Amino acid sequence: MASTEVELCVYESPLPPTPTNPPKKIGLAQLLNSLGVDQDSACKHGLCFGDGQRKVDYILAYTYKKSSGNRTPSKKSHHNNSVHSSRGSRNSHHLPGGGPDVETAESEPRIDYHEDDKRFRREEFEGNLMETGLELEKDEGTKMHGVGFVKIHAPWNVLCREAEFMKLKMPTKKIYHISQKQGLMHKINNVLQKITEPIQPKVASHRPQTIKHLSYPFSREKQHMFDMSDKDSFFDSKTRSSIVYEILKRTTCTKAKYSMGITSLLANGVYSAAYPQHDGDFEDDCEPNDRKLLCDEWASYGVFYKYQPIDLVRKYFGEKIALYFAWLGVYTQMLIPASIVGIIVFLYGCATVDQDIPSLEMCDQRNNITMCPLCDKTCNYWKISSACATARASHLFDNPATVFFSVFMALWAATFMEHWKRRQMRLNYRWDLTSFEEEQGMVKDHPRAEYEAKVLQKSLKKEYRRKEKHQPVPEDNTNKWRQRVKTAMAGVKLTEKEKLTWRDRTPAYFTNFVGIIFMIGMTFAIVFGVIVYRVSTAAALAMSSNPSARSNVRVTVTATAVIINLVVILILDEVYGCIARWLTQIEVPKTDKTFEERLIFKAFLLKFVNAYTPIFYVAFFKGRFIGRPGDYVYIFGSFRMEECAPGGCLMELCIQLSIIMLGKQLIQNNLFEIGIPKMKKLIRYLKSRRQDPEEHVKRKQRYELDYDLEPFAGLTPEYMEMIIQFGFVTLFVASFPLAPLFALLNNIIEIRLDAKKFITELRRPVAVRAKDIGIWYNIIRGIGKVAVIINAFVISFTSDFIPRLVYLYMYSPDGTMHGFLNNTLAYFNVSDFKPGTAPNIEQELEYSVEICRYKDYREAPWSEDKYDITKEFWAVLAARLAFVIVFQNLVMFMSDFVDWIIPDIPKDISEQIHREKVLMVEVFLKEEQGKLQMLETWKEQCDRKKEENCNNQSPKFSRSNRGSTASAYSNRVDV
Repeated sequence: MASTEVELCVYESPLPPTPTNPPKKIGLAQLLNSLGVDQDSACKHGLCFGDGQRKVDYILAYTYKKSSGNRTPSKKSHHNNSVHSSRGSRNSHHLPGGGPDVETAESEPRIDYHEDDKRFRREEFEGNLMETGLELEKDEGTKMHGVGFVKIHAPWNVLCREAEFMKLKMPTKKIYHISQKQGLMHKINNVLQKITEPIQPKVASHRPQTIKHLSYPFSREKQHMFDMSDKDSFFDSKTRSSIVYEILKRTTCTKAKYSMGITSLLANGVYSAAYPQHDGDFEDDCEPNDRKLLCDEWASYGVFYKYQPIDLVRKYFGEKIALYFAWLGVYTQMLIPASIVGIIVFLYGCATVDQDIPSLEMCDQRNNITMCPLCDKTCNYWKISSACATARASHLFDNPATVFFSVFMALWAATFMEHWKRRQMRLNYRWDLTSFEEEQGMVKDHPRAEYEAKVLQKSLKKEYRRKEKHQPVPEDNTNKWRQRVKTAMAGVKLTEKEKLTWRDRTPAYFTNFVGIIFMIGMTFAIVFGVIVYRVSTAAALAMSSNPSARSNVRVTVTATAVIINLVVILILDEVYGCIARWLTQIEVPKTDKTFEERLIFKAFLLKFVNAYTPIFYVAFFKGRFIGRPGDYVYIFGSFRMEECAPGGCLMELCIQLSIIMLGKQLIQNNLFEIGIPKMKKLIRYLKSRRQDPEEHVKRKQRYELDYDLEPFAGLTPEYMEMIIQFGFVTLFVASFPLAPLFALLNNIIEIRLDAKKFITELRRPVAVRAKDIGIWYNIIRGIGKVAVIINAFVISFTSDFIPRLVYLYMYSPDGTMHGFLNNTLAYFNVSDFKPGTAPNIEQELEYSVEICRYKDYREAPWSEDKYDITKEFWAVLAARLAFVIVFQNLVMFMSDFVDWIIPDIPKDISEQIHREKVLMVEVFLKEEQGKLQMLETWKEQCDRKKEENCNNQSPKFSRSNRGSTASAYSNRVDV
């Protein structure tokens, strides 16, 4: 619907207007300001148009260049169907015609081709927007240097049309009472509500619902069914902005270099930003609004102990973001029992450390066990009692309770997934998303602008080849002929439906495959480089003249190597994120959903390998392929592969896991999220202050303040950091039972940190409807399955749990663990060292060393098959493999049993959904019966009157009228 130009002429002298006495033109806002009307309160600091009535639903921002030279009158053509109002306190200039992209009242000297091209494309795009019924208002007289804004308002008829097209579910007038639980469950729920009342947010929408409106996809023909008692709030702000965004995405600008939609215009720099406004300020002295309420009850660290107001988050940000925070809240709640059990397991290890016989034997100075050197030439023999502290610390995590905790965490992961599915179903019912998939199937997804551009490029190439083939080539001047073909193709309207095939994407697929393999290979190379660093550093420290440095070689090498791994992981995480996005872009996925899923898969694959490769090395490869004294495995022919400590590699795995996990959470998840946005905001502030020193003291409008905020980059980084943390909690939990506790502490801060970022640091994102968390659910489920297998191998091969059981039940002479340490150490005759590998200086001992010990199951040097693998080795290996098979199948069965026994949909929700369907059928039946009764009444009246009077009447409920309305509707919405 075209709107009229709001423009007033004011004469400053009583004489009639002449060329020397032109009228002074002002807008409505300036007139109201001159009459003393408070425009600041009317516009609410930029939340409305200049008339103070129409809400600003969306903002388009662009940059332009100002010229200080002489200006000449513009000769542009103007549109008469646009609305441009200048604001009171602003110097917005408008041309007499009020064109859709008239930037100044007097045009500037021509700047350059690119600026003119951008201005032309903005003109055409904004004109097309107004043809769809949107109303626009420009503001270039802002307090921001060189930045103009286009405010967009969607009138009622546009909102109704698009809501019907998007199949938005809106509340009807039909209200029903939600059935409450009776008996014992009702009493338990009442008690729980009273207990949890202090930790509930002070938000009205968070209270338990007792009544609910029936919802139905909006239809203009059935407006009388919907609850329109308050039209201003029928479509809330996030719904209005999402409707406008849908129009912006599908509105084309084909005349100007084939631009398609707002995403293409943003990519080409025609507009610098496009975003919906926040509802207002969030400071203490501002007017009450949803943003301030969320800031007080959700984004404050002082309410960390309270539940999240998820319904208000959904109202403000939409379902997709609300589902992320709901999932994060459920995950954090489920970490509480896991943390308690992990603490109990750790305390059990602390309580039983003095009863652990193997560690007591290792710490006993009377055993006098001399161990073989850890490196060639420079390393001396050493006493096993020197590893006493490591052995005692290993027992804190390597004890029988660890096996129980691994089983518990596998069942915990299955229970968490089932609990989330039930919670998600409850939210779907409350937010009217139970039939979301069917509704989405009726609405066609818009192709991405990049995909359409690629298809258009392909079509133009085909058309160019066809014309080139049918037109004869002049022999004298081929270049002129090609130019004529290109000119003839200009303005060709392509009718053939094109699409990208696998042949078009083959180069991109090949690049993706090679790129991912290269990145994974680079990760492995870096881990190998850290291994070389560990080996070379250990050899260098062993040659040190400082006794303390020689005695702390293992601790120093482990700590520095883990820190290097952490720094590399943090750097590569950022690099891999950019590479994954670039690899996805060159694939040119058709829809946004496909693009997001492919991006998530690539980013997760690269970041998973990056984060867990060092941990996998310590857990499953370190100390496995080292050889034996006299026959070691060397790197580059000179460096020996590093060995595990006598107590095993589990302690080092625990150190590696804890430092990487805590480092990522502290540095990447918290400091980066807080520091980088603050730094960018400071840079923008300093830059704007340098351009306009007085700008910082002026009061900006809402859309100007939002322009200074960071753009929303999607939920992929937020989900990614939580999924990687979920992997730390589940994959290697057998080596670090305190991982759930540290994850819980981090998430308590993470929820409020993310909330504060969304409220105060980011532009308001466009609300997106979603029924679930998408591909992330499958990733979490996959990690839970893999965690069972990995923990089985950690218990079997990394810890000493299986060797201890084998010794206890097969080789122990008295049925106890006495003698286990001696049983796991093999003998080596020092005379069998290869030339040049024996220690140059023997350890200062009271006796000469003839036999040293090393950890392995091998025959003694005085046996016939000296240094061969013993039968005990094969017995232990068979027990380890058997444990992996039994543990994996048992835990998988128990997880599937938990999955089966817990229904995905709560029984009360299933009953309510069924009840809603029955009530909706009753509503439509009642409406049809009312129509039939009125039709029969009208027929009876016609029978009592004369035939000619009946023919002159126009019934309101005739089928022909409804049919014509339906046909007219189909013509209107056929896009």
